[in-house]
This record gives sequence, structure tokens and C-alpha cells, in this order.
Amino acid sequence: MRALIVDRSVPGGLRVGEVPEPVPAPNQALVRVTATSLNYGEVKHGIETAAEGTVLGWDAAGVVVQAAADGSGPAVGTPVVTLEESGGWAETRAVRTDWIGVVPEHAEPGAISTIPVAAGTALRALHRIGPVLGRRILVTGATGGVGRYAVQLARLGGAHVIASTGDPAKHGKALRALGAHEVVAGPAHAGGGLDGVLDMVGGPQLVEAFDQLGEGGTLVAVGHSTGDGESFPFGALFSGPGRDDRSIVTFMLLFCDRLDRDLAWLAQQVADGVLSPEITWRGNWNDVSEAVNALMERRLHGKAVLDLA
Repeated sequence: MRALIVDRSVPGGLRVGEVPEPVPAPNQALVRVTATSLNYGEVKHGIETAAEGTVLGWDAAGVVVQAAADGSGPAVGTPVVTLEESGGWAETRAVRTDWIGVVPEHAEPGAISTIPVAAGTALRALHRIGPVLGRRILVTGATGGVGRYAVQLARLGGAHVIASTGDPAKHGKALRALGAHEVVAGPAHAGGGLDGVLDMVGGPQLVEAFDQLGEGGTLVAVGHSTGDGESFPFGALFSGPGRDDRSIVTFMLLFCDRLDRDLAWLAQQVADGVLSPEITWRGNWNDVSEAVNALMERRLHGKAVLDLA
């Protein structure tokens, strides 16, 4: 079968090549992939570190062509959205059934392929904050794939949503259209007293965002796009009036179990137009180097989708 394989000798580090069909474990279904989306983390770190010839790819939408041998998961012919630690950038992938979400028949595969890492991460991160109805929630790195879904989901959950971006003048209108009540130039402008933060950036912004938490507030460290460490000044972790019981939670979607229900629910919301997939680049896999370069240079705000069908 055809797949995008790691080849660091070509532009973007990926090329189309032939690889063997995957052999599924008993708890895995085989899925014929029709669309896949790219994530900064897998592009940045996967292409740098994976062995030559590896097939990467976390996200993919497609159709089940072989049901799991253990009887779990959807039947042959079911449209699905899938997550795995690799294999999404290929014509066929093997996927554990608890990471497969059933998709409505009317759903558009490219839109659905944006869901697993971006929307799944945003949803599970919000769960770690708890009920957000009436709460003040800050989303840093709000123009990225996870950030845009986080803004929408927090608003859908009834939160007062504050979106942080490096260029509010450029991105403010779009973020407000997604549901942000406020758009600020950084965590320091969030106004304090926050009930929760979804931080996609890490480094100094995480430290600033933690300082904006109110009593009982939770910061979920979702992403670390700056590559910088976090250095808290003396006193930053002190308690006090309005600052007691604050917490930092680390998070990684690929360590979560039973994502099938989340993926199916998110697919329904995207298919029905409740959530926008925010696709800002789309092409076929022969154009993948263009998408990789846009992601690596931080020119791509939103999701990049490759059509395989």
C-alpha cells in the first residue's frame, strides 16, 4: 500500500512510498483512510526522531474494512474517526477499537480527520478543570488547532472564554467568531481570578498564566510549543487570599483510555456544524512538504488536512 514515509533527504522529510499492509492485533480494526490531519507535535518531533521509512500519523478518518477479531468496535463499512500513535499517513491503518469513534454518514472526512488530537485534547483537558458553566477560562495559543477547538468547547460548556494570542489585532475577529468573549495579547492581560487555563504554549507563558489563577483554579499544561522551560520566581507558588488551592495538571491524550465515546460525540458536533474544524490548509499527500513547512514556520493557524482518497 502507499503511505507517507519518513525520508529526511527530501523537502519536508516525507515522501510517498510503498509499505506492507498493517497486521491488526485482535483488539484492532483495519481502516481504509480517506483523510488525515497533521499536528505540529508529530511533524516537529516525529520527523526529526523516527527511523527512516517510518509511517507516522495520529489522526485519520476513513471506513472500517476489517472488524476487530475480538468482536469489539464497529462493523465493516462503518465510517469512523481514528487515533493511534502512528500509521495515520497511509492508505490503511490498524487501530485499537477503544480509539475509534463512529461518524455520521453525512460527515465530510476531511473535517472529521481534524478531530482526534486537536478536539480530543481540548475536550479531555476541559474535563480536568471540571464543570465550566459560568467559569472564567483562559486558552493560550488559541489560534492553533487545539486552541481553536478549546475556545469553541469552553464556550459550548458555558464558560466565559478568554483567548490569548500574540496578535489580537490579526486574530481577534476570528477567535470571537469561534466563541471567545475576550481576546488578549498574553496571560498577563487576562484580568486574574481565573477558574481554569488550558495552556498550549509552556515556558514563560505558563508561568504568567498560573499567576492569573484564582482560588481553586486549575492550569492544564497541554502543549509546550516554545520549547522553553518554566522558571517560577520566588513566591509564585505561595498561597494567600484568592490564591489558595491552585494546581497545575499535566496532560497527554495518548495516555487516555476509552476515547471512542469522545471521538464519536465530537464527530457528531463537527458533522452538524456545532464545531468548526478550522481547516486552513488542504491538499493531497504529494503536497505534504508545503503543509509541513507551514506548520514548522508557524504560518499555519488552524488545521492542515491531506486527502488520500
